[in-house]
Amino acid sequence: MVSAGDFRNGLTVEIDGNVYQIIEFQHVKPGKGAAFVRTKLKDIINSGVVEKTFRPTEKFPTARIERREMQYLYEDGDLYNFMDTENYDQIALNIDTVGDALKFVKENEMVKVCSYNGSVFAIEPPLFVELEITDTEPGFKGDTAQGATKPAVVETGASVSVPLFVNQGDVIKIDTRTGEYLSRV
Repeated sequence: MVSAGDFRNGLTVEIDGNVYQIIEFQHVKPGKGAAFVRTKLKDIINSGVVEKTFRPTEKFPTARIERREMQYLYEDGDLYNFMDTENYDQIALNIDTVGDALKFVKENEMVKVCSYNGSVFAIEPPLFVELEITDTEPGFKGDTAQGATKPAVVETGASVSVPLFVNQGDVIKIDTRTGEYLSRV
């Protein structure tokens, strides 16, 4: 059990039968009246975001989220297949569960599969990936005055904005949380 006064970003709690992850919290002490905690919560099962306020003494059970390291095997129509590398169990997840999480993930790479009470609700890709550029326009000399960027397609099919000096065939490092170019490898 955790009290609302002890909320922290990233903490997962059960509130009214739903599982929420705390995105933001703020302790408010008005001049008149009792203090309260204003929060922004993300429902981890259906991805909705709600704002709620609590008294600092309210207590909620912490939700135990299991994160298992699994290997992304392949896509088969609307199903994405993953394998546990310890016991070789395989699971297939639909597009609704996976979402955009595999936008920068190649086959045979490791991801974290997040589940609550045995039901998978999300996929966490690695924070940084290295991918090869498969298609981009060549940069022109003299176009670099303002740190301009151009669109590029990486080997997974995702589109990324890259600096003009990056060419087709280059391997780049990408932050999967924001989808931003970080550096050439």
